[in-house]
Amino acid sequence: MTNFRFNTFHRLGAATLLGTTLLWAAPVSAQTTTLRLSTYVNEVDIRYQGFKKFAELAAAKTSGRVKVEIFPSSTLHGWSEGVDAVLGGVSDISWMPADKRLSCYRATSLYPMVVDMSKQIELDAAYSALMKDEAAKVGLMPLINSNYSYDQEWWFKTKDVDLAKLDGKLVRSIGPLVSMMIETWGGKPVFIAPKETFQSAERGVVDGINMGVATYSAWKLWGVMPHMVKGNLFYGNINYMINKRKFESLTVPDRAAVLAAARESEVWLKPEYEKSVDASIADAVKQGGTVTQLAPAKRKQMVESIAAKWKAEVDKDCGPEMANSVRALFAKNAL
Repeated sequence: MTNFRFNTFHRLGAATLLGTTLLWAAPVSAQTTTLRLSTYVNEVDIRYQGFKKFAELAAAKTSGRVKVEIFPSSTLHGWSEGVDAVLGGVSDISWMPADKRLSCYRATSLYPMVVDMSKQIELDAAYSALMKDEAAKVGLMPLINSNYSYDQEWWFKTKDVDLAKLDGKLVRSIGPLVSMMIETWGGKPVFIAPKETFQSAERGVVDGINMGVATYSAWKLWGVMPHMVKGNLFYGNINYMINKRKFESLTVPDRAAVLAAARESEVWLKPEYEKSVDASIADAVKQGGTVTQLAPAKRKQMVESIAAKWKAEVDKDCGPEMANSVRALFAKNAL
């Protein structure tokens, strides 16, 4: 009886040990992470294709462990809610508006300068690196540069508007710098979210619009406000930031893969974006739109006067040392 119990126990113990060994030896499926990317651009906008490219690259580089879901047309949250949406888990990645919690970014993500577009990718990367510490204090991390430098422009209902003499016109603004420009030139700024702009223009809520060409074209705004002033007055970077804790929950290799996917998607998008903007303008002109180009001397004078006025705001919101670093970066990349 004793031998039977011992042998039975021995066999059961061996089986249990073997089962445990097999359990530990069995391959464990890698954990997958879904990142919800929120954007105000719609599916017609070429930048939507850029986000799709980012999602494809992130999945490929992580062997499917990181999946990016794209939510266009502000379906997850409104224009001004990016910080709260990402920190609160409504989205994991989103554009960042001019939020006071990101004070230096707020003062410099749109900046008066004429950009050397041949260095745009490097400029955007260097700018994001400067904003990284400020973003980290809030719980965010810069991930994707959504460049506005190529196409942030102005439209009006009537032809031949002198941008420097707005004479009380109501003009759509997206942030504090643009509002100061409009006021300096004699207009009145009005904040309107991108997807509400068509109705506002159609109903006469505004006389003019400041916006990127890609967004303007995607929302079919040329039909209601067809006269463009091409100023080339801005550095613009509406940065898409990721929840820092969500990013750091990824494995180290997957973090590197996501960052690489973001950079590669920017490089892929740049020529496609510029071609799309140029084609949109050309098509609008064929349909009766007009484009008035600022003379280089006037553009230089307008940029320099606004930059001089904006200097105190940048110093206040960035601190003198960071403000000087940002200005030095911009000066290095200006025409």
